[in-house]
Amino acid sequence: MKQLYMTHPIFPVPNIKRTAEFYVKNLGFDSVEYLDSLEPHICLYRDDIEIILTDSKGKRVIPNRELYGYGYDVYIIVNNQEELQKDFEDKGLKIVRKVSITDYNNKELVIEDIDGRYLGFGVKLDVSGRFDL
Repeated sequence: MKQLYMTHPIFPVPNIKRTAEFYVKNLGFDSVEYLDSLEPHICLYRDDIEIILTDSKGKRVIPNRELYGYGYDVYIIVNNQEELQKDFEDKGLKIVRKVSITDYNNKELVIEDIDGRYLGFGVKLDVSGRFDL
């Protein structure tokens, strides 16, 4: 019986409204503000993905690759990387790594968001090179 269902990454950001606008305008998310709550935040939604933005109190975002030498800040499972890449390129987003197959057999696309975080869009491939969802 499945017990774990999904996850919602929480991103502290220095300018919560600016980051939300970036995700809505460039990545196709919808935004719902909870800025008057005890813990102000904005929820971003697209398909089954939710990202929660919180206020970093002006502190700079330090991406995983800076803290630890490598790594993305979120990994989103998708199987339409080429379509996303074209959309992101058309919008002038910073593509860190174009669609490619990694040495750990994932098909991935990596972009950088407005706060310097790396967003990975990928899927594990099975031994035949097909999506393994």
